[in-house]
Amino acid sequence: MTDISVVIVTYQSAGVIRRCIESCLGQARQVIVVDNASSDGTAGIVESYPRVELIASTENLGFSGGVNRGAAAAQSDVILLLNPDASLVSGLEILRQSALRYGAAGGRLLDSNGDLQRGFSIRRFPTALSLCCEILGCNRLFPGNPVNRRYRCLDLDENQPAMVEQPAGALLAFRRSIWEQLGGFDERFHPAWFEDVDFCKRLLDNGFGIRFEPAAAARHEGGHAARQLHWSTRERYWYGSLLKYAGKHLSRTGLAVVCLAVMAGAVPRFVIGMIRLRSMEVLAVYATVFRLAGRYLLHGDGGGQSPPRKNTQASIHGS
Repeated sequence: MTDISVVIVTYQSAGVIRRCIESCLGQARQVIVVDNASSDGTAGIVESYPRVELIASTENLGFSGGVNRGAAAAQSDVILLLNPDASLVSGLEILRQSALRYGAAGGRLLDSNGDLQRGFSIRRFPTALSLCCEILGCNRLFPGNPVNRRYRCLDLDENQPAMVEQPAGALLAFRRSIWEQLGGFDERFHPAWFEDVDFCKRLLDNGFGIRFEPAAAARHEGGHAARQLHWSTRERYWYGSLLKYAGKHLSRTGLAVVCLAVMAGAVPRFVIGMIRLRSMEVLAVYATVFRLAGRYLLHGDGGGQSPPRKNTQASIHGS
């Protein structure tokens, strides 16, 4: 058994959580599930596993908040984040050793055919240019463009270990002491998106390293969390977190370029949305996105965004 604490953050995960938990039992010293107030019976399923510790939140803490509650309860020196729609295949001990040596480590995320989820498993940190290509749809229209190839690490040899920048938070191991030193995950990225990128960026900025270990792998369904959200909510959250990341880590000029790209991209998305959906909700969504980008453009920080979220009430079960 590997001396590692697995932290799984769930929300409406009843359909996938059993496979995830069962892939960890007997392999990891500790398995912790933080449930973000699911209403689909996720917590009840987790409670049926006596060796799994359930932290049942009374509200949706978001991914960062869930990670922080789980990491605070971890007993091992190394913590592994695992998505509820992922199941471990191999390499848990390799991830632990690599995290102890370098600071953090990630492995291969595999689709249902056993192929690497290229472009998602490992990425480089987003730049103003790569974010603009995402926002304006260039990477979707021309996925082979040089900016996208670099950003999504399409040049990565998936069979060779390497030092990398940004493994996906769906399979990410790190030392507990580093999580403490960095002050945990930034809960302002709520409820999701870019919080794992921000954590990896701060980790590297503080002199630690992140290792890609191809011998470690997990099967990953992908898109589980995003499917729980209505498209309008998903748009607001994704753009909000993207702008938070840009405001925190890009230069003032880089942030301005990203803000202008968001504002420019909101216009055609509004037009297309109105044609497809014929709903005034489309106007409300992209007006919100446009205004938010404008605040970041003017103030550099969103015009006074809320501070990190505080610990909220949660109940803990299991042993």
